[in-house]
Amino acid sequence: MSKVIIDINCDVGEGVVTEEVLFPYISSCSIACGGHFGTENTIKDTINLAIQHGVDIGVHPSYPDKDNFGRVSIQMSEESFVNTIKEQINFFVAILSQKKINLHHIKPHGALYNDLAKNHKLAVLFLKCIEAFKEKTLLYAPYGSIIAKEAKKQGFKVFYEAFADRNYEEDLSLVSRKSNKALIENPKKVLEHIKIMVKQEKVRTVSGVLVPIKANTFCVHGDTVSALDILAYLSVELPKLNI
Repeated sequence: MSKVIIDINCDVGEGVVTEEVLFPYISSCSIACGGHFGTENTIKDTINLAIQHGVDIGVHPSYPDKDNFGRVSIQMSEESFVNTIKEQINFFVAILSQKKINLHHIKPHGALYNDLAKNHKLAVLFLKCIEAFKEKTLLYAPYGSIIAKEAKKQGFKVFYEAFADRNYEEDLSLVSRKSNKALIENPKKVLEHIKIMVKQEKVRTVSGVLVPIKANTFCVHGDTVSALDILAYLSVELPKLNI
């Protein structure tokens, strides 16, 4: 039986002071590009860390809302929405191209990520924004979401993403961060969470019910307090899983 190879990703370039210590333990990253966080300098520094550690580089666009870290839904005109998404991604890609490295993936952030999962009109608009990347760049999106279904229908390359350090509701939405059950911070519990998703293609929800899910990549949030402990533990234990 072959050893399982699992992509572990982190959202980075978001102002976490000790972020650089996470890179040896991840295989892909999504870098903030100015919507919820990020400047030219933070983008350059984070890209350099990813290159140094051989980590695949993705862009992490958001609602333009630094005050709320992109975690609040915003009503925008279609024109404003298209402009901000394209500006964020083009700004990032222009910096990345200086290193002669291709963009690996696009992953929306925060409230935008959640809204795209359930809002068809917004999902179609977002896909219009990133159409130029359709052929060569992955889209990270949640399994069963409207954005994933629409992207596949349009011929985008979709990587289903699940969250290693977050609990799920039965409709596959994430437990609200306002709840004390939102986060999974114990490394052993994170491993068990991932193991069920990999081996059974199901996730154990916060209510204890097993719900079907598929995942090609698992996210550990860089701002989770125990992120380093989780990632270090997974780097040892994940290779032991057989599928």
